[in-house]
Amino acid sequence: MILTEELNRETEVYFREKGWLKAENELLGYAKAGEGNMNFVARVKTDSFSFIVKQSRAYVEKYKQVPAPIERIEVEHAFYEATSQSELISDFSPEILDFDKDNHVMVMEDLGEGTDFLGLYSGKIAVTKEEIVVLIKYMTALHGLKPSDFPDNADMKTLNHEHIFNYPYLEENGFDLNSVEEGLQELAMPLKQNEALKAKIKEIGDRYLAKGKTLLHGDFYPGSWLKVEDSLKVIDPEFAFMGDPEFDLGVMLAHFKLAGLSQELIDFTKSQYKKERSFDEKLLNEYIAVEILRRLIGLAQLPLGLNLDQKQALAYEATELILSK
Repeated sequence: MILTEELNRETEVYFREKGWLKAENELLGYAKAGEGNMNFVARVKTDSFSFIVKQSRAYVEKYKQVPAPIERIEVEHAFYEATSQSELISDFSPEILDFDKDNHVMVMEDLGEGTDFLGLYSGKIAVTKEEIVVLIKYMTALHGLKPSDFPDNADMKTLNHEHIFNYPYLEENGFDLNSVEEGLQELAMPLKQNEALKAKIKEIGDRYLAKGKTLLHGDFYPGSWLKVEDSLKVIDPEFAFMGDPEFDLGVMLAHFKLAGLSQELIDFTKSQYKKERSFDEKLLNEYIAVEILRRLIGLAQLPLGLNLDQKQALAYEATELILSK
């Protein structure tokens, strides 16, 4: 069963056969929900309730030419099960209503018409210290969980590893960065030809692939944070894995830098995390740097408000963070 963007008879029959729609329920709406990169997500509205359906495919939803492990929805389901023991984390998560493993479909509570934080990059929205405190509470609670049987999510880690640690540094990878912004390909070339940088990034990538002891969200960036009325939610944990806690924190801080947030806010974020858990500063800086570089010169581009000079300065800063002793 493949869900489509337009509702058809086959999809409605499927929903009713699974019991997600009863005979007495009138179907009023069916539309794509959000702009997620990895999966197909739709909101189903009836005369009395609504819910979200999420389906993983054998490719990345936003980049259909990129293969992706179709079983990733199972890892997301496992993440929600593993975190259900924490009342704090559960408050950030949608309730899982049903799971159709055979068709790679998860049915979730509709959190409502929330807004993600992607507007940070353009300056259209801001993140407050109060919101940072809340997000760090979620992260430190998550990093306190040590499930012994969590899936290794090896296929998704391999996919992410390729796009963080390898693909951006291939001189000929088929992606013309000048199609994103004129001059970006030229900016990237010294990075692609820096053998010392690439060797160090390979070391960091090897560490990323190793199994750790801490449960991570795996993609803790502004697109995974949802503001619904007066509360914050965290979604899309299909990249979840057992690894270094510095990875989640590093991704968060990298995106704060990409969004041009102040050093004062970045230091504040680190201090809030340190109140609950210690971290390796050098490893944190390395994860910050590789995330910055892959977002600047890799496939997963962001709606950044930075000009070319600012991108170059950020790339230089990231290079220094990686190569510093």
